[in-house]
Amino acid sequence: MNAAKKPMAVAIMGPTATGKTAAALHIATQIPCEIISVDSALVYRDMNIGTAKPSAEERNAVPHHLINIIDPTQSYSVMQFRQDALRLVGEITARGKLPLLVGGTMLYFKALRDGLDELPQADPALRAKLDEEIALHGIAALHDRLRTLDPITAERLKTHDTQRIQRAMEIITLTGQPMSSLLARAEKVSLPFTMMAFALEPSDRSVLHQRIADRFDMMLNAQPGLVDEVRLLRARGDLHAGLPSMRCVGYRQAWEYLDGQGDLNTLRETGIIATRQLAKRQLTWLRSMHDRISIDSLGADPAGQILKKVEAALG
Repeated sequence: MNAAKKPMAVAIMGPTATGKTAAALHIATQIPCEIISVDSALVYRDMNIGTAKPSAEERNAVPHHLINIIDPTQSYSVMQFRQDALRLVGEITARGKLPLLVGGTMLYFKALRDGLDELPQADPALRAKLDEEIALHGIAALHDRLRTLDPITAERLKTHDTQRIQRAMEIITLTGQPMSSLLARAEKVSLPFTMMAFALEPSDRSVLHQRIADRFDMMLNAQPGLVDEVRLLRARGDLHAGLPSMRCVGYRQAWEYLDGQGDLNTLRETGIIATRQLAKRQLTWLRSMHDRISIDSLGADPAGQILKKVEAALG
């Protein structure tokens, strides 16, 4: 790469089940690459089946980063991701390789590209107080209060999104200002590299829905399967349904099933619905990224299309 220019990184974004990992692995057979996972679920150890984590063989074939880095009891913030991703891009380019940022956590991509606001650090005492409030009155009551104080943020958060509702209330209490106002004043940042962003987007939503259903069925029917994995996680004794790790799509539904809420058919139905809803949100995020290069994930050789454009950009 020309030393006078910014180094290049390639982003491969898209909703779940569109072949992002397969595309990245194909590109890595032609160009020396290292993969940086942009996935908020793959960071957790011991959560392999429900996250569709790349296999050990795939991770051995191409260096992968930000996979299996924390325990399910821990949390991993957007700020931590941005710091890690910036560091890793620098290290990978210094090794003469191409960084591939691969995943479907669009908030991570946005934070990397646009930067983060100077929001206050978490306050343990205030967080504990909010935990008590949630335990007494429920998360819906806190969400209603947020709707009064910060209607813009409340509108974009689901009623069951405990972590983000709690964080939004924490920011209001600490700063006296709605989080939406602080975010609106954020200044764009300049990345130390050029990011060529590809989006794998299906031309037929019904085909994506079928792929999602097929993949969820594979997770349920594997030996061991998703339910077995969540049963082992529960047996540890230090996890609960409110943790970010256990709120991941698939894990939340399997936890509820093991709590006696419905049968396997209910688990399958709710898991597939939740995954489709996730895919819809991911596509909504993608449409807001106007400089993305859209590739039909159902078209002819999407990985080859990306590779051709990357090779042309690298010269």
